Amino acid sequence: MPQKDQTRLRIGVLGCGPIAQAAHFESCVKARNADLHAICDVADDLRQRMAATYAPEKSYADYGEMLADPKVDAVIVATSDSFHVSACEMALAAGKHVLCEKPLGVSIEEVERLRASVVQSGKILQVGHMKRFDAGIQAAKAFIDTEMGQHLAFKGWYCDSTHRYAMTDAVQPTIITSAKARKPAGDPKANRRQYYMLAHGSHLLDTARFLFGPIETVEARLTERFGAYCWFITVVFADGTVGHLDLTVAVRMDWHEGFQIYGEKGSILGKTYNPWYYKSSDVDIFREADGSSQRVLGADGHFYRRQIEALADVVLKGAPMTGADVEDGIASVRGMIAIARSVESGGRAVRLADVDGAV
Repeated sequence: MPQKDQTRLRIGVLGCGPIAQAAHFESCVKARNADLHAICDVADDLRQRMAATYAPEKSYADYGEMLADPKVDAVIVATSDSFHVSACEMALAAGKHVLCEKPLGVSIEEVERLRASVVQSGKILQVGHMKRFDAGIQAAKAFIDTEMGQHLAFKGWYCDSTHRYAMTDAVQPTIITSAKARKPAGDPKANRRQYYMLAHGSHLLDTARFLFGPIETVEARLTERFGAYCWFITVVFADGTVGHLDLTVAVRMDWHEGFQIYGEKGSILGKTYNPWYYKSSDVDIFREADGSSQRVLGADGHFYRRQIEALADVVLKGAPMTGADVEDGIASVRGMIAIARSVESGGRAVRLADVDGAV
């Protein structure tokens, strides 16, 4: 492990479920500029096992008590989607910075309300779109912003695999569960359209926005067959560029995620891996000027840890915000809702600025 910085962000993690176990606990322990100060979960058995494994200084059954801890500088909200906004609001009101797991929320109204809380608090809120900290995707972003010139076209795809659980089970730690865990009303996975869009579509939309800028309109079609869901989405970016997004859950093949970008002075082809491999994307950048291609190795593929370090640098050093902020989180929610509305209407164009309601 790298040596820790002398000044570190003290983090409290809300929720000891799968995403905290697979990503956030380890990331806080490994981060050069952060510490896992506290964990919180209502399930005593689960919380005690995580405390024994990761050794935080404090362990809380009550979220309010963790927020009252003056040593907690920031909170990671690692709960079910429907709890995100209320947990973020409580943290901001308590004077804590926030890293909220994606998606930021499930409705326009609640995330707009959260924006007001962020502004009022003066604190940093970062959304857990961790792919922004994939070194390959960062290299693509740098080329687009500094060398590529005018945009011509963007194609992006995020295709989950029927084999993904065999793949993830081989590399993830055993996820501990508890019958006492707090769960949202109903089954979040019962509505597969909504569940897949929130879990996977949020990533695809944010990657497209991160690389090519704001999306203004979408036209979407959905095909449902043999238990698979396939969204084909035409997007129009703010600069007039047209793009195509493919969200498919699940393909009968390996994990299939990436992007293809055409520009005035070069092109980019990216292949992204199952996130639990902690492997940076293979991104080939072609420069028209000299006919050369370049690929960044991206040896440090722990994007969950890197997003925490980036947040800590913003808070502790005033570094520029490189993660997704509250506006990015809201835009992702608007995009998902616009896609749903377009599908419902048979594929008509829907402006993101016009939507309301929930995904």
